[in-house]
Formats: sequence, C-alpha cells, structure tokens
Amino acid sequence: MSAAILEDAAEFAAALAPGRALMGLDLGTKTIGVAVSDTLRSIASPLETVRRTKFTQDAAALVALMGPRAIGGIVLGLPRNMDGSEGPRAQSTRAFARNFSRLTEVPITFWDERLSTVAAERALLEADTSRRRRGEVIDHVAAGYILQGLLDRLGHLERRA
Repeated sequence: MSAAILEDAAEFAAALAPGRALMGLDLGTKTIGVAVSDTLRSIASPLETVRRTKFTQDAAALVALMGPRAIGGIVLGLPRNMDGSEGPRAQSTRAFARNFSRLTEVPITFWDERLSTVAAERALLEADTSRRRRGEVIDHVAAGYILQGLLDRLGHLERRA
C-alpha cells in the first residue's frame, strides 16, 4: 500500500475516485488542523485539531478520521516562504507526506498555505470569536481554508475540461 504524491492539481484530480470526500491538513509543530469536504467536493468544513505527539500516533489519529468519511484524497498545506521558496517547515511537510503515503492508498497533494492562518484568524475575529476559542479552532479553520483553495481549483479545472 502506497499513495501517489502529486504536485500538480490536474494530476491529483485525475487520480481521485469519484464521489469521495477530500481531507485537508494544516500541519503545525504542536497540532494538525483537519478539515473535510463533502462528497461533491464543493465545500470544506473544519473538523478538528489533532494534538501532535509522534508520527505513528498522529498518523493513526488521521487514518481513524478518514475511515468513516470515505476520504478519497488528502491535501497538505505547504508552508512556502513569502518569496515562494521552501524552507525547513515545507521540507518537514513533504517528509510527513512521504511517510503518510505508506499508510494509505489515497492520492496526496500540496496547497500553498501562505496566509491561510492569517485568513482564518481574520474570519474568526470578524465572527467575534474569543481569544481562547480562536486558539482552540484556528488550526482546523486554517485547514478548511487550505482545502477550500484546492476545491476551488479542482472546480475550475472541471469547468475548463
């Protein structure tokens, strides 16, 4: 069992089984924000935040979340630098993807997550969310922004085809 890791959104779209939801992940050093889409792949919904411990436990928690939701693909937020280059955090995300791909058969891709946390924070502030509550939900709301970005791109690709 090994998943394909695809850089290109069109290749990722071609590898997806129809009628399956997607999962978006915002990998932080202490937490992993998780969001899921509907099976039509139009709306991303923040799901939960997984506290990070070590890879095997983190991966087991993610696999457990995938099962009942018929997840057909995973998108990881790729933390590029503002100039587009990749630093240590992006390399860490790519390593996570390589390791996780050995545990699943669903395709994996990346989405440029620059400013996703900023956008999530802004949305939570506009919703007048308390500082404590923002701290609890920011990661999975950011995962929702990452996943929605990919869903919008996939929708655009479908309309062009």
